[in-house]
Amino acid sequence: AEWRPHPWHGLAVGREPPLCVNAYIEITPFDLIKYEVDKESGYLRVDRPQRTSSQAPALYGFIPRTYCGAGVAALCPGAKQGDGDPLDICVLSERPIARSEIIVPARVVGGLQLVDRGEADDKIIAILEKDFMWSEVDDVGGLPRILVERLQHYFETYKLVPGEPAQIRVQQVYGKAHAVKVIEAAIADYAALLSDSAGRNPRFRKRVLSASLQTH
Repeated sequence: AEWRPHPWHGLAVGREPPLCVNAYIEITPFDLIKYEVDKESGYLRVDRPQRTSSQAPALYGFIPRTYCGAGVAALCPGAKQGDGDPLDICVLSERPIARSEIIVPARVVGGLQLVDRGEADDKIIAILEKDFMWSEVDDVGGLPRILVERLQHYFETYKLVPGEPAQIRVQQVYGKAHAVKVIEAAIADYAALLSDSAGRNPRFRKRVLSASLQTH
Protein backbone atom coordinates (compact mmCIF):
# COMPACT_ATOMS: atom_id res chain seq x y z
CA ALA A 1 0.00 0.00 0.00
CA GLU A 2 1.04 3.58 -0.58
CA TRP A 3 1.49 5.63 2.59
CA ARG A 4 1.40 9.38 3.07
CA PRO A 5 3.05 11.44 5.82
CA HIS A 6 1.08 12.51 8.87
CA PRO A 7 0.27 16.22 8.30
CA TRP A 8 1.62 17.34 11.69
CA HIS A 9 4.71 15.18 12.08
CA GLY A 10 5.64 14.06 8.58
CA LEU A 11 5.54 17.25 6.48
CA ALA A 12 8.32 19.84 6.32
CA VAL A 13 7.97 23.12 8.21
CA GLY A 14 8.55 24.95 4.94
CA ARG A 15 10.96 26.08 2.28
CA GLU A 16 12.68 28.75 4.37
CA PRO A 17 11.28 28.88 7.91
CA PRO A 18 10.40 31.02 9.73
CA LEU A 19 9.79 33.40 6.81
CA CYS A 20 8.43 30.93 4.25
CA VAL A 21 6.46 28.03 5.71
CA ASN A 22 4.05 25.30 4.72
CA ALA A 23 0.44 25.62 5.81
CA TYR A 24 -1.64 22.45 6.01
CA ILE A 25 -5.17 23.65 5.35
CA GLU A 26 -8.05 22.35 7.47
CA ILE A 27 -10.74 24.97 6.74
CA THR A 28 -11.50 27.16 3.72
CA PRO A 29 -13.63 30.34 3.60
CA PHE A 30 -16.42 28.22 2.12
CA ASP A 31 -16.75 25.83 5.07
CA LEU A 32 -19.56 26.08 7.63
CA ILE A 33 -18.14 23.16 9.62
CA LYS A 34 -15.08 23.35 11.87
CA TYR A 35 -12.68 20.65 10.69
CA GLU A 36 -9.36 19.72 12.27
CA VAL A 37 -6.74 17.05 11.82
CA ASP A 38 -7.13 14.10 14.13
CA LYS A 39 -3.83 13.89 16.03
CA GLU A 40 -3.87 10.10 16.20
CA SER A 41 -4.70 9.17 12.59
CA GLY A 42 -3.80 12.28 10.58
CA TYR A 43 -7.17 12.30 8.85
CA LEU A 44 -9.40 15.38 8.80
CA ARG A 45 -12.33 15.02 11.17
CA VAL A 46 -15.42 17.07 11.98
CA ASP A 47 -14.83 19.05 15.17
CA ARG A 48 -18.16 20.90 15.26
CA PRO A 49 -20.61 22.86 13.12
CA GLN A 50 -20.10 26.62 13.29
CA ARG A 51 -22.60 27.91 15.86
CA THR A 52 -23.00 31.31 14.21
CA SER A 53 -22.94 32.60 10.64
CA SER A 54 -19.20 33.34 10.90
CA GLN A 55 -16.99 31.95 8.17
CA ALA A 56 -13.21 31.98 8.15
CA PRO A 57 -12.02 35.00 6.11
CA ALA A 58 -8.97 33.10 4.86
CA LEU A 59 -7.55 29.61 4.46
CA TYR A 60 -6.97 28.25 7.96
CA GLY A 61 -4.73 25.45 9.16
CA PHE A 62 -1.40 24.88 10.90
CA ILE A 63 2.34 24.83 10.34
CA PRO A 64 3.72 21.25 10.45
CA ARG A 65 6.25 20.27 13.11
CA THR A 66 5.34 23.15 15.40
CA TYR A 67 3.83 23.10 18.88
CA CYS A 68 2.39 25.81 21.12
CA GLY A 69 4.13 25.10 24.39
CA ALA A 70 6.10 27.06 26.97
CA GLY A 71 8.13 29.03 24.42
CA VAL A 72 5.08 30.35 22.60
CA ALA A 73 3.34 31.10 25.91
CA ALA A 74 6.34 33.13 27.07
CA LEU A 75 5.79 35.52 24.15
CA CYS A 76 2.12 36.01 25.02
CA PRO A 77 1.46 38.15 28.12
CA GLY A 78 -1.34 36.74 30.26
CA ALA A 79 -1.06 33.21 28.92
CA LYS A 80 -0.45 30.50 31.49
CA GLN A 81 0.59 27.94 28.87
CA GLY A 82 0.41 27.14 25.18
CA ASP A 83 -2.72 25.48 23.83
CA GLY A 84 -0.92 22.20 23.12
CA ASP A 85 -1.64 22.21 19.38
CA PRO A 86 0.39 22.96 16.25
CA LEU A 87 0.78 26.68 15.51
CA ASP A 88 -2.24 28.00 13.60
CA ILE A 89 -1.90 29.97 10.38
CA CYS A 90 -4.23 31.96 8.11
CA VAL A 91 -3.23 32.22 4.44
CA LEU A 92 -4.52 34.96 2.13
CA SER A 93 -5.01 34.22 -1.55
CA GLU A 94 -6.48 36.41 -4.28
CA ARG A 95 -7.83 33.36 -6.13
CA PRO A 96 -10.44 31.33 -4.24
CA ILE A 97 -9.17 27.99 -2.95
CA ALA A 98 -12.06 25.71 -2.01
CA ARG A 99 -10.12 22.56 -1.11
CA SER A 100 -8.79 21.59 2.28
CA GLU A 101 -6.23 18.91 3.17
CA ILE A 102 -3.70 20.64 0.91
CA ILE A 103 -0.21 22.04 1.50
CA VAL A 104 0.03 25.77 0.81
CA PRO A 105 3.45 27.45 0.64
CA ALA A 106 3.12 30.80 2.36
CA ARG A 107 5.06 33.99 3.17
CA VAL A 108 4.71 35.17 6.77
CA VAL A 109 3.67 38.82 7.26
CA GLY A 110 2.35 38.99 10.84
CA GLY A 111 -0.07 37.47 13.29
CA LEU A 112 -2.72 37.79 15.98
CA GLN A 113 -1.80 37.37 19.64
CA LEU A 114 -4.77 35.44 20.96
CA VAL A 115 -5.48 34.09 24.44
CA ASP A 116 -8.11 31.37 24.73
CA ARG A 117 -9.07 30.54 28.33
CA GLY A 118 -5.60 31.39 29.57
CA GLU A 119 -3.77 29.55 26.77
CA ALA A 120 -1.62 31.13 24.05
CA ASP A 121 -3.28 30.43 20.69
CA ASP A 122 -1.49 32.67 18.19
CA LYS A 123 -2.72 32.91 14.61
CA ILE A 124 0.04 33.57 12.08
CA ILE A 125 -1.00 35.66 9.06
CA ALA A 126 0.63 34.75 5.76
CA ILE A 127 0.24 35.19 2.01
CA LEU A 128 0.21 32.49 -0.63
CA GLU A 129 3.64 32.41 -2.25
CA LYS A 130 3.68 33.85 -5.79
CA ASP A 131 0.27 35.46 -5.31
CA PHE A 132 0.20 38.32 -7.81
CA MET A 133 -2.31 40.47 -5.92
CA TRP A 134 -0.37 40.48 -2.64
CA SER A 135 3.16 40.15 -4.01
CA GLU A 136 4.27 43.58 -2.75
CA VAL A 137 2.95 43.12 0.80
CA ASP A 138 5.84 42.31 3.13
CA ASP A 139 4.29 43.07 6.52
CA VAL A 140 0.82 43.03 8.05
CA GLY A 141 0.70 46.82 7.85
CA GLY A 142 0.57 46.55 4.07
CA LEU A 143 -2.72 44.62 4.14
CA PRO A 144 -6.07 46.41 3.92
CA ARG A 145 -7.17 47.28 7.43
CA ILE A 146 -10.63 45.78 6.92
CA LEU A 147 -9.10 42.40 6.06
CA VAL A 148 -7.16 42.27 9.33
CA GLU A 149 -10.28 43.44 11.19
CA ARG A 150 -12.25 40.53 9.72
CA LEU A 151 -9.63 38.03 10.85
CA GLN A 152 -9.63 39.55 14.33
CA HIS A 153 -13.44 39.59 14.53
CA TYR A 154 -13.70 35.97 13.37
CA PHE A 155 -11.39 34.62 16.03
CA GLU A 156 -12.95 36.74 18.77
CA THR A 157 -16.45 35.49 17.96
CA TYR A 158 -16.28 32.03 16.37
CA LYS A 159 -16.60 30.27 19.74
CA LEU A 160 -18.92 32.86 21.27
CA VAL A 161 -22.03 31.49 22.98
CA PRO A 162 -24.95 33.96 23.32
CA GLY A 163 -25.51 35.00 26.92
CA GLU A 164 -22.10 33.81 28.09
CA PRO A 165 -18.98 35.93 28.64
CA ALA A 166 -16.31 35.88 25.94
CA GLN A 167 -13.46 33.46 26.68
CA ILE A 168 -11.20 34.57 23.84
CA ARG A 169 -9.42 37.87 23.29
CA VAL A 170 -7.08 39.13 20.62
CA GLN A 171 -4.52 41.14 22.56
CA GLN A 172 -2.74 42.64 19.60
CA VAL A 173 -2.03 42.43 15.89
CA TYR A 174 1.72 42.08 15.34
CA GLY A 175 4.03 42.36 12.36
CA LYS A 176 6.47 40.01 10.70
CA ALA A 177 9.30 40.53 13.20
CA HIS A 178 7.26 39.19 16.11
CA ALA A 179 5.65 36.49 13.96
CA VAL A 180 9.13 35.16 13.22
CA LYS A 181 9.81 34.89 16.98
CA VAL A 182 6.54 33.03 17.53
CA ILE A 183 7.27 30.54 14.74
CA GLU A 184 10.82 29.96 15.99
CA ALA A 185 9.44 29.36 19.49
CA ALA A 186 6.84 26.90 18.13
CA ILE A 187 9.52 24.98 16.24
CA ALA A 188 11.63 24.83 19.41
CA ASP A 189 8.59 23.78 21.46
CA TYR A 190 7.97 20.92 19.02
CA ALA A 191 11.59 19.75 19.35
CA ALA A 192 11.27 19.94 23.14
CA LEU A 193 8.03 17.96 23.01
CA LEU A 194 9.75 15.12 21.19
CA SER A 195 12.78 15.26 23.49
CA ASP A 196 10.72 15.29 26.68
CA SER A 197 8.47 12.53 25.40
CA ALA A 198 11.47 10.39 24.54
CA GLY A 199 12.47 10.37 28.18
CA ARG A 200 9.09 10.27 29.91
CA ASN A 201 7.05 8.45 27.30
CA PRO A 202 9.10 6.61 24.67
CA ARG A 203 5.92 5.22 23.17
CA PHE A 204 4.80 8.74 22.24
CA ARG A 205 8.04 9.45 20.36
CA LYS A 206 7.79 6.11 18.60
CA ARG A 207 4.21 6.94 17.61
CA VAL A 208 5.28 10.36 16.29
CA LEU A 209 8.10 8.89 14.24
CA SER A 210 5.89 6.16 12.80
CA ALA A 211 3.18 8.77 12.10
CA SER A 212 5.42 10.33 9.45
CA LEU A 213 4.46 7.35 7.28
CA GLN A 214 1.17 6.42 8.86
CA THR A 215 -1.83 7.47 6.84
CA HIS A 216 -2.78 5.54 3.75
